[in-house]
Amino acid sequence: MTEIGFYHLTRSTVIEAMPQLLGRTLSSGQRAVIRCVDVAAVKALDAALWQVRDPVWLPHGSAALGHGPRQPIWLTAGDDVPNDASFLFLLDGGAAEDLDRFTRVFDLFDGGDEAAVGRARARWSRAKKEGHALTYWQQQSQGWRRAHQA
Repeated sequence: MTEIGFYHLTRSTVIEAMPQLLGRTLSSGQRAVIRCVDVAAVKALDAALWQVRDPVWLPHGSAALGHGPRQPIWLTAGDDVPNDASFLFLLDGGAAEDLDRFTRVFDLFDGGDEAAVGRARARWSRAKKEGHALTYWQQQSQGWRRAHQA
């Protein structure tokens, strides 16, 4: 089964948290697909990633930019994975029906939004029933703290 980490954001937005996680993904030699809730969220993330200074550069693309197989990071509002990524990032509400095809899943959600927390709890319950290896991470002032494993 897939290893799924639930990332409870308490100190930053999803867009602010993504560069560090994506930088680590790329430095480990992995490719990623990021599933957003809609096309507007894809556009916002795309614009934000072009502004990232640390790491220096996060090469990425989307359907609007094309060249999917060449992109180490693919942004989408659907279930496409043209870059054959092994890491999946789910931004609250992103499609999650094919988790078994990925080695690792990062499920990020806004801890300040009760509806988002409720949806994350439902995803946790479903993933647990499906037998995935689950971990829960809570954002701290200096990074992430692993708070639970199931």
